[in-house]
Amino acid sequence: MSKVLLAGATGYLGGYILSELLEQQHEVRVIVQNRAKLEQNNSQKVEIIEAEITKPSSIKNCCDNIDFVISTVGITKQKDGLTYMDVDYQANKNLLKEAKKSGVKKFIYISLLNGQKLKNLKICEAKELFVDELKESSIDYCIIRPNGFFSDMAEIFYMAQKGRVYLFGNGEYKANPIHGEDLAIVCVNSIENTEKEINVGGPETLSQNEIASIAFNIAEKEIKITYIPNWIRKILLFMIRTFTSQKLYGPIEFFLTVLSMDMTAPEKGIHTLEEFYRNLKNNHM
Repeated sequence: MSKVLLAGATGYLGGYILSELLEQQHEVRVIVQNRAKLEQNNSQKVEIIEAEITKPSSIKNCCDNIDFVISTVGITKQKDGLTYMDVDYQANKNLLKEAKKSGVKKFIYISLLNGQKLKNLKICEAKELFVDELKESSIDYCIIRPNGFFSDMAEIFYMAQKGRVYLFGNGEYKANPIHGEDLAIVCVNSIENTEKEINVGGPETLSQNEIASIAFNIAEKEIKITYIPNWIRKILLFMIRTFTSQKLYGPIEFFLTVLSMDMTAPEKGIHTLEEFYRNLKNNHM
């Protein structure tokens, strides 16, 4: 099988991709900051490079003898003083430079659904700058665009457990978030297919009202939803952009925006949100 370099193997999605690569019997090399964060059963089956991709010297020659690169590198919460531009853009650019130098056949990058339309958001601006770099490079590529993970929907379940869910508008915005395991299959299968960009979501398209109802049902709580007018959302966005630092407002800015629009993509996978919420409840108990 092919030899694949996976960057971001210790993240939510990266862990599922690593398992799927091994399941499909690829040889795997991973770049991680801390090898201790790799699952024990996987760490024994892969070649490990400990490095910080934001520092080009630490990943020198990392792509030698590699056929394909998959990068999930990005941050949702800034830490260690790093910004979206440092990680989502520059770190991936550093990796792309190594991939080109070593003659990698294909570079697979996980961005966001509608990222091209949301460049006014800091996280999307950085990701789409790298997408542009990748498209302009001489290397073959595939951009994977998920519309959100089940983990992003956890907050609705936690609100339901407390007795009330807050939604924007009338709760009719639709989405079909995807489980990391289902998305990992799409990412690994993209090694062999010829699509340049893949929009992907989970198997169920639901309104926010329907998602909240599932959460209340699993939490065994009476349905209580408060609807927040769009003008309040706009005021909140203005205030956090004006009075907080980028590292604080970046994630909030993103979620306030995507929760006030439809985020639907072609349906893939088998895992349901109800199943995910039941697992959350069992883990919490």
